[in-house]
Amino acid sequence: MTQHESTTTVLRKNKKVLIASLTGSSIEWFDYFLYGTAAALVFNKIFFPMVDPVIGLILSYLSFSLTFFIRPIGGVLFAHIGDRIGRKKTLVLTLSLMGGATVTIGLLPTYDMIGMWAPALLILMRIIQGMGIGGEWGGALLLAYEYAPEKRKGFFGSIPQAGVTIGMLMATFIVSLMTLFSEDDFLSWGWRIPFLLSGILTLVAFFLRRKLDETESFSDMRSEGRRAKLLHSNVSSRVSRARTLRSATMRRAPRSRATTNQHATTT
Repeated sequence: MTQHESTTTVLRKNKKVLIASLTGSSIEWFDYFLYGTAAALVFNKIFFPMVDPVIGLILSYLSFSLTFFIRPIGGVLFAHIGDRIGRKKTLVLTLSLMGGATVTIGLLPTYDMIGMWAPALLILMRIIQGMGIGGEWGGALLLAYEYAPEKRKGFFGSIPQAGVTIGMLMATFIVSLMTLFSEDDFLSWGWRIPFLLSGILTLVAFFLRRKLDETESFSDMRSEGRRAKLLHSNVSSRVSRARTLRSATMRRAPRSRATTNQHATTT
């Protein structure tokens, strides 16, 4: 069997896993580039119009950069969750947070509708996005890596990286189509369409990930954890029985000495 045939066989066997991890990372970067574009073109005008235009643009970019500070927190949090409940469930959770926040941004009322609540809700959604993205990026890589056979782990780990390019191309293409609207229509409702379309992509990725099995590495780790708990329980039980026996022996010892002394006195 040739190296090409071997690689083709491996890809065919694990295509669901690779597609699921690639889809998630593509959506992640689609949301990333989409928000960056909207922050430059739209959000300074509809969420931060209460300040000078230059300050509004700066605030808009600050909301864009917010996820860079939140992502490490999400990464640590969901890494811990992934070790407890599994990779599959964790990735479904991060995908739901990420996609749900993106769709919600597309539904947010503007500053003219609800005042300061509009930028506050926008920032809240960015925080949720950042938490989800932080867990999604590392989780997608880990999913592909743990499913990879020996001598293919580096290759499998590189698949989610392609999501950067795919996400950028999708975001650029969709936003370019939206700019075909008039400026008033684009600022009024056209900018919302790409964010709402992200919900469709999220549902597709959600469906793909729901059909995956848990990784073998996590299943083995969970089994080892159960065996460790069982061993700890057995050791604790033996220690408890030994302590009980020792306590009973110590209680009987004074009685035995007292009986011996009484017998000696009587004699």
